[in-house]
Parts: sequence; structure tokens; C-alpha cells
Amino acid sequence: MITGVALAAATSAFAADAAATNENTVGELVVTGSRIPQPNLTSVSPVTAVNNQEIKLQGTTKVEDLINNLPQAFSDQGGTISNGGVGTATVNLRNLGPSRTLVLIDGRRVVPGDPAYPYADLNFIPASLVDRVEVDTGGASAVYGSDAVAGVVNFIMKRNFEGVQIDSNFTFNSHHNGNKVAQDAITRKGFILPDADVADGKTWDVNITTGVNSPDGKGNITGYFGYRHTDPLLQSQRDYSACGLALNKAKTQYNCSGSATTPHGTFFIENDTNSTIAGGSVTLDEAHPTQFRAWNSVTDVYNFNPTNYFQRPDERYSAGFFAHYEVHPKIDVYSEFMFMDDHTVAQIAASGIFGQTFAIACNNPFLSAQEVTQMCTNQGKGPTDRVNVAILRRNVEGGPRQDDLRHTDYRMVFGARGDIDPNWHYDLYGSYSTAIYNEEYLNDVSLKNTANAIDAVPGPGGTAVCASGAPGCVPYNIWSIGGVTPGAINYISVPGFKRGQTTEQVVSGVVTGKLGDYGLKSPAASEGVGIAVGAEYRREALVLHVDQEFATGDLAGQGGPTQPIECGPNKGECSFDVKELFGEVRVPLVQDMAFAKELSFEAGYRYSNYHAGNHNFSTNTYKLGGNWSITPDVRLRASYQRAVRAPNVVELFNPQVIGLDFNSDPCAGAVGNNGLVSSGYTVAQCANTGVSAAQYGHVPKNPAAQYNGLIGGNPNLQPEKSDTYSVGAVFTPSFVPGFNASIDYYHIKVNNVIQGFGSQNIINTCGKTGDAFICSLIHRAPGNGNLWLGTVGYVENITRNSGFLETAGIDFNANYRLPLGNVGWENGGSLAFQFQASWTDYYKLQQVGAFPLIDCVGKYGQTCQGTGTPMTAPTPTWRHKLRTTWTTPLDGLDVSLDWRHISGVSLDSGVTGTPDSKLPSQDYFDLAGQYRFHDRYTFRIGINNIFDRDPPIIGSGELPSVVGNGNTYPQFYDALGRYVFMGITANF
Repeated sequence: MITGVALAAATSAFAADAAATNENTVGELVVTGSRIPQPNLTSVSPVTAVNNQEIKLQGTTKVEDLINNLPQAFSDQGGTISNGGVGTATVNLRNLGPSRTLVLIDGRRVVPGDPAYPYADLNFIPASLVDRVEVDTGGASAVYGSDAVAGVVNFIMKRNFEGVQIDSNFTFNSHHNGNKVAQDAITRKGFILPDADVADGKTWDVNITTGVNSPDGKGNITGYFGYRHTDPLLQSQRDYSACGLALNKAKTQYNCSGSATTPHGTFFIENDTNSTIAGGSVTLDEAHPTQFRAWNSVTDVYNFNPTNYFQRPDERYSAGFFAHYEVHPKIDVYSEFMFMDDHTVAQIAASGIFGQTFAIACNNPFLSAQEVTQMCTNQGKGPTDRVNVAILRRNVEGGPRQDDLRHTDYRMVFGARGDIDPNWHYDLYGSYSTAIYNEEYLNDVSLKNTANAIDAVPGPGGTAVCASGAPGCVPYNIWSIGGVTPGAINYISVPGFKRGQTTEQVVSGVVTGKLGDYGLKSPAASEGVGIAVGAEYRREALVLHVDQEFATGDLAGQGGPTQPIECGPNKGECSFDVKELFGEVRVPLVQDMAFAKELSFEAGYRYSNYHAGNHNFSTNTYKLGGNWSITPDVRLRASYQRAVRAPNVVELFNPQVIGLDFNSDPCAGAVGNNGLVSSGYTVAQCANTGVSAAQYGHVPKNPAAQYNGLIGGNPNLQPEKSDTYSVGAVFTPSFVPGFNASIDYYHIKVNNVIQGFGSQNIINTCGKTGDAFICSLIHRAPGNGNLWLGTVGYVENITRNSGFLETAGIDFNANYRLPLGNVGWENGGSLAFQFQASWTDYYKLQQVGAFPLIDCVGKYGQTCQGTGTPMTAPTPTWRHKLRTTWTTPLDGLDVSLDWRHISGVSLDSGVTGTPDSKLPSQDYFDLAGQYRFHDRYTFRIGINNIFDRDPPIIGSGELPSVVGNGNTYPQFYDALGRYVFMGITANF
């Protein structure tokens, strides 16, 4: 029996040929989406397969790049995410989020890769050992359990390898910086342009696979070792990312923007009489380094882009083995071990003081006479008084922030399988997997130490000393350009530490049977009923420990505290366990009759009982489906799947904390000439959000566009439920040899969605609708009504069950192999065409009744990719991938051209006429070739994005955080230029 053979009707031309060969030589197969062996390559659910040949032709060293190129897949976490990068790589089918995509290795779950982002880490998958990837987008909870709402990505690994294979790859990016829009903005601002032509972002990857059969032919062990090293690439190395691009006031062109948290400081001096900013903001004057001047919102902003990584450095080691041995004709024991150690660094701009207010002594010895006058005297303060000053100052002296991330994963499987008799087969296994996480956050700033160091007073001999007298305190002179000393930097700079672990334990058993010999067979069919029944126990647990700096929110650059995820009085693991019973049945109804080559029906059911702390719940999932092969050339298929997603440990147990969560308070800022604040919200609309008439026009605006939200988990969450319908047709016309195609309509609706509403969404909707429940989630600070100074003001955005997600569309697959001799070119070799496409009809999101129903198909922006939605990339209407491969007459030489297309998307706010109101469609062309020689070596070389197309530029006001980086979506578009790869495989 062969597990996971690719579907001939919905796979690449290469895989189709391999599958056809297997079909002729083996009796039964197991396809992704079912546990019942089948005598042919059919599936009720649509399954797309990518084989090892495609991995080579794409120059893949990172598995997420391979998956993201599929039209049904969307980007999520990966190597080009820095600000908010967790160090893992995740997959997101249908843009329904990584939590709704189940990742498997040979039909078995992959452990969640990170205790704060608990989804399978694709870095764990050794690309060189992947035989093929099967993607089932029909929903598969009845077969595999929770999380398979959008579908399943099943990595089928190479087995029974014999010999030694060495595979080495070298890749880099080649780019010409010639983006006129970006360069004009950089030149106007006086920032530094990158070099015109660059070659960077190098990756070296080497993998060794070795295998040996036992002398008696009853067993095999296949082992592997891999090493990958990736160089960093800064945003300063691309012109379109060298500064933060934002539209000017007329919204007609891009300007380089930046942060009000600057190296020289931005100071807001408070007036005690009305608690508003006195005289606007000031900064230090370069011409007079110890004096204030008015802060200019155009010329004084800080360009934080250049130090941010556009590609993170990465170093990964992987190793493992797959072994089996037939100890008895009915018992084949097997074991697996997989290991990975992945180390990466996410670098962003320097930390600093981000709007905290300090009571500054008017006799601070670092203050010049002019500064004393403006800060104190003009406010009626004397030498013994203090004045409140809100400060934004970038700690450039301390260097950029570096998030040093390490994930070390282990996976062990032990099992036995075999044939009980000719009709019954069993497979029993137990697995233990763990992902160990260590993080060291470097070059951040301690708020506590900063407060001590900034509060300087005269000491003996007039020298500055820390008023607090805290041990080791060194006064921090931010009142003079160049006044900061190394001692002060060492005192205020502190690291933060996190460590954690996720574990997954599974015990599973399944028995499959053919019931035809027992009389359970349709009189019109040659095959009998097939069944699969089984039981499974699974336990998932995690723990996340943090140091005092993270827990207390003392790190200025984190936007708030990070609490540990710990449970029980002994602060142990937070966990859930689930006990499950499942079964499937496949019933051939009619076979080998007129207009019914085969008519079959299948069904499946799974009962799951969860226990999570004091929370218990159960779920029922099921599937119904049918196949109708009208003739050998035409097959129709349809299925219905009820899937579930149980809340994961983070969603249940993540502590609730106040931290930075959104970027715009529509009721903040001064009143303009039209009598309204800049957003256009009226007095009445702002009153809905908690702003009084007296406060209107006086609510402080955060110059750094960072506002507080209460975020965290919810122990009372219930499972999501989804319904997936698919209807399709598969064509294998005998009159066109070598051709197959499929078309499938899908419809997915997820109810009771586990989600946050999104703080930005909450405050905007409250202002516009006045909904009592939504408005009750806004907590403005007393006095001036701010939502960012300190932690008193915030918007409540914890995880809840609410609303629904709904999407529908059509998937297309077509494959054709044409011997060129058929068209008159004798000995011309052959052409193989592989076409994969997905058309999305709609993607609807309703978070709760007060929020508008939004349709994000063909759109992008803060609403569709903002906090509270699962979408991590734009949702274009159409995506396709067309690969054409020429197997040349020269023995061993193949040449392949791939065309990737992404249709254009529009801004979800409905704004038109601006440079980023519509992102144009993107077409990428990839060229690759490989040559096999001496029957043992294969050399390959290729260029992806051969025309070096720039990614679409998105203004900072519309670019969502985390998934947006370098003024674009770097995981979704080709953001780094040409990708050049070369490699060699040697077999011995």
C-alpha cells in the first residue's frame, strides 16, 4: 500500500506520470483527505499536489516560498517579516489564517512551532527530503481533527532511500534600484539613496540523504542532515523601502515620512492649567545644540526604515531518520526522528522614549538657560519646581533593536502496521513532538532606569546626579545634542528574555477493511464497501516564561507588557487534551456500466471530547461526498464537510494586557478651519467614543501613531464551526493523450469565529454608529481623554467568539504533456504544461452585528488585513501559475518557464485616485534549467522574477503592521528583486 499518492487529475504533469506508474504497479492507495485505501487515484475533495521536481525548479530552500506560490495559499509569517516576526514560517490557505490550516507530515500532525504563535513551523520541514506536497482544500476535520477548516497541507517525505545523495544550493537576490517614485521622495527629503545595482541576501543550503536496506530486504533506514545559512538584507538596500513612504496632504505623491520619536528628541511641555500641550512641540536645534526650536513635522521626522531587516539572517540545522522493519509478516514496525535548530534575528529601528511623561526638575543641571525659560519660566515655574514633559526620543546611541529568536524542534514517532488478513489492515502509532523557544531581546530601553537617569539634579560641586539615588544610575543628558554618555546608555539599555515550549503527544490507531468478501457489496459494483475506524488521544501544552522586564512592561520598545503563559498554582504548562473516535465508509454503488464507469459514495464522522483547564466541550464533525465517473474521460465529484477549530492554548490562556494595538484615534488632534478634527469626526461622533464637548479638539494625538489596546485570551471560548461545500469535475479525455484537467467550486463559511474585533475597527465603528456594546469597549483616560499616555486609556480588544467568515470561488488545474514528434518535430523532446489557478468570488467578514459586513475580495488595507481579521495578505480575485517545461532532445537537459500572475487589488477604504488606491496586477516570470550527466549528477540554475519587477508600493497609512514591511507585502509579492539560484545534486 502506498500512502499519499498524488491525484492524477489534479497534480503536476510530473506527478501525474509518477502516479500513473504507481497505479499500474500497486493495488491500493491512500490519498490525502481519507484513510480508506482506494484502487484508483480519485478523491472527493479537491487535492493539488506539488512534487519534488517543482521544488527543484523553483530553487526552493524555504518551504514557505514553495507553498506561497500556490494560488490557494497566502503568505503569513516568514523570513521577510521583522517588526512582529516570531521567527517561524507558517501557511495560510484561502486567507482564512494559519489557525485554520492543518499541517501534516505523512498524514500526522506537526507540533505548533511557537508558544506565542502556536501554528506549525514550516522551517521544520527539510525541503530536500520532501517527495511531494498534497494540499486538500475541501476541509478535512472528520478525517484529521480540529483546525482543517480551510484545508490540509500534507508533506509526503521520501522513504526507502538507498545510497547517498548530496544536494547543495546557492541563492542570492539581484536588483537594480531604479524606482523613480521612491527615489524622488528620498532625494526631496535628503536621505541616502542605495547603490544602483546590488547582489545580496545570499543563502547557502546543503543537504545529505543516506539510506540502506536491511540484508534480508525487510527493512530500510533513511537518514538526513541539512544546513542552511541566510544573510541579512536591510531595507536601506532597496530604494522602495529605504524610507517610510506616505502620501502628501493632497494624496498625489509619496513623501518620505517617519517617526516623531527622533534622535534629538521631540518634547511636549505640559501646561498645568488645562493639561494640554503648551506651545506645541519642540526639539533640539542642530545650530545651537543646547537650545530648543519648534519641531517641524516635515523635516524633523526620523527615518526608521534603513536599519530594519528586509530579510532576516537565519541559520538552520536539521537532521533525522525514517526507519521500518518487518519483524513478522503481519507486523512492520517503524520509527521516525526529526530535529531542527533554527536561529534568526529580527532587527528594527532603535528603541527609546515613546511618549512617556516625566516630571523634570527645573534645576536639572543639563538644562541650558534657554531650555529653562521655555520649559519652566514660561509656565510660571521656579528653580525648585518641576514641569511635566512628554518625550519622544530615539536611543540611536544604543543601536537598533534586535530580537534574537531560536526554535529547537524534536519529533519522534513509533508505530506498527500490517495486514491482519487480506481484508484488514491496521496502523498504530504514538508520537511526541516539542518545540523549544528562546528569545533574547537586545538594545531595548528600561522605562524604570530611564526615569531614574533622566531625573537629574545638582550634586556635589554642581555635577549632575540621579535624584533617586538608585544604585548604578548614570544621569541621562538628552537636553544637548551629543550629551548622552556611554555610561548612561549602559544603564538605561537592558535585554529582555523569554523562553517557552510547546509539546504535542498523540496516540492513534486505525483499522481499515474491505467488506466485499463479507457480502457488503452493491450488486452493480465489482468492489465492496471500504471502511476505516479508529481512535486518537492528543495532548497539546505550552508554557511561556518571561523575565521581569517583559512582565512589568519595563521595555520601552515593546508597546506594553508581555505576560507569561502559565497555569496552575505551580505555574506549569497550560494544556488541553482531546479524546476522539472516528470512522469513514466508502461505498461503490455502480461500476463499469453505461454512463457509470463508477458511482460511489463516502461518509465520515469524528467525535471529539476536549478538556482544557476547567473548560470542557465536545465537537462533532462529519463529511458526505460522492464520485460519478460518467465515462473514463469525465468524472463529477461533490462533497460537504462540517469542520471545527477548537480554541488553541494561547487563545484560551494568554493573559490580558494593555499594549500598543492600533494607530489612529479619529477624535484626537486640534480642530481645523472647518470646525472638525482632522479625521472629520463631529462632536457627536466623538461623544460616542467618550470625548466630551470640552475635550473635543484637545485630545492629544500620538505623533508616533501608536495607541493602547487591551489584548489577550479568553478561557470561555467555544469551538468554531464551518461548513464546506465543493462541486467539481475531472477530465481525462482519451482522445487527448497526456491531458487532464479539473475544475472545482468551493464555498466555506465559518461561524462563531474566534477573533478580536480590532481596536481600530472598534473606535471607528463606535464613532459612526454609537452602538452601546461597541462603545463600551473604549476607555478614555480622565482629563484629556487620550488613549496612549500611560495605560489608563485603551480600547478593549480581547479574543471572543463572534461573527462569521465566508468565502467562495473556483479552482482550476490542467496538465498536458505533448511529445513534439506529434507536431512534426521528430526527436524534439516534449513539452509539459502545468496550470493551477484560483478565482475568488467573495470573501465576507462580519465580526459582530454593529460592524459592517465587508467583502475583501480584490482588496487590501487596514480593515481587511488589520488586527481582528485572519487575512495576512491581499485577496486578489485571480491568481494563477503556469509552468512550461521542455524536455530537450539533448539527453538530460530540461528547460522550464513559469508564469505567476496576481490580479490587482484596491484599497478597502474605498478611496480612489491616490497612488496606492489600486495596486496593479503583478506578473512574474521564472526561468530554470537542469542538466543530468554521468547518471549521477544534476546541475540546475534559474532566475525567478527575471524582469526584476518591483513590488507595489503602499503608503504607511494603509500598510498593516506585521505583515506589511518595507512599504509592501514582502511575503506576498516578490519584494527583493530577482532571485538567482544554482545547485547540484550528486547521487552515489
